[in-house]
Amino acid sequence: MHVSAAEPLVLGIETSCDETGIGIVRGRTLLSNTIASSMDEHARYGGVVPEVAARAHLEALQPAIETALAEAQVSLAEIDAVAVTSGPGLAGALMVGVGAAKALAVALDRPLYAVNHLVGHIAADLLDAEAEPLEYPTIALLVSGGHTSLLLVRDLTSDVELLGETVDDAAGEAFDKIARILGLPYPGGPEIDRAAASGSDGNGGTRPGDPNAIRFPRGLSRASDLAEHRYDFSFSGLKTAVARWVEQQDAAGQPVSTADVAASFREAVVDVLVTKALAACADYGVPRLLLGGGVIANRRLREVALERAAAAGVTVRIPPLSLCTDNGAMIAALASELIMAGRAPSTMAFGADSTLPITDIQVAGEAG
Repeated sequence: MHVSAAEPLVLGIETSCDETGIGIVRGRTLLSNTIASSMDEHARYGGVVPEVAARAHLEALQPAIETALAEAQVSLAEIDAVAVTSGPGLAGALMVGVGAAKALAVALDRPLYAVNHLVGHIAADLLDAEAEPLEYPTIALLVSGGHTSLLLVRDLTSDVELLGETVDDAAGEAFDKIARILGLPYPGGPEIDRAAASGSDGNGGTRPGDPNAIRFPRGLSRASDLAEHRYDFSFSGLKTAVARWVEQQDAAGQPVSTADVAASFREAVVDVLVTKALAACADYGVPRLLLGGGVIANRRLREVALERAAAAGVTVRIPPLSLCTDNGAMIAALASELIMAGRAPSTMAFGADSTLPITDIQVAGEAG
């Protein structure tokens, strides 16, 4: 069943990690972005527990759908198409969303679009009513709890190339682990930000951290690494270096400034992310950089990216921060673009794919 390509009304379901996202868009207009997070349930474990996340999705899905419909002031009967994240993500969590989307599509007799979570983060930019239309090609840097990816986007619906990605920890994971080392709560990103802004000085007081106080390593940035890993990221060595530095200070009876460690660690992460993203812009002759993913909420990352991109003559696009974390609106937006581009819906022959490659923008699309 095909749907009209003129401003379709799409309901999107996103359950790749710990946020149950339901979004409703009409064309490129955002009508609802409803998110139910199970983050508090994971905080006691210091990270996302897949089984807990899947159970939380099951409990949150129906209320979230009802809330989204009410906010959008539409009924299920009015929905033109259903969209869902097929991957990548946590297999059990993805299964909940995929099952719900298939059930909705069958019950409503509506077309179903199974799409890529990471490409969805790029599509979130299309929902910014105040932004100029997205130009192609563009370089996209996606930074989240589970993913750190550098992409060349020639066309959102048909041509997205993976240039590089993390070879170990994602940036968000590194923030969580360093927060734990410093005795800060989960999730680590906002806590590291707060500590860097006004954390312990190690002597009972507080002050802003010095980002240059400790020179932590920049992974895969040496000349010997760049031939094979020019656009790849590695944060495992950085994590180890921070842990070792803190241990050495403790062993020597020296005070540990949480503020300085947090600011210096954050600076190392930001430096690598921005340097590699701008290298891709230069290498491919693309004067545009799109930032996406939950870690983009990090204030220092945005500051450095904007400052260094301006010096390099590169324009930076950042979706509204409410659309940077995992959400259903970006999934609906991507499906809406596919529909408006004339793409046929997915068949039911797809499942949850935890390692779905970035090049698979839509999954199980019908021939023709």
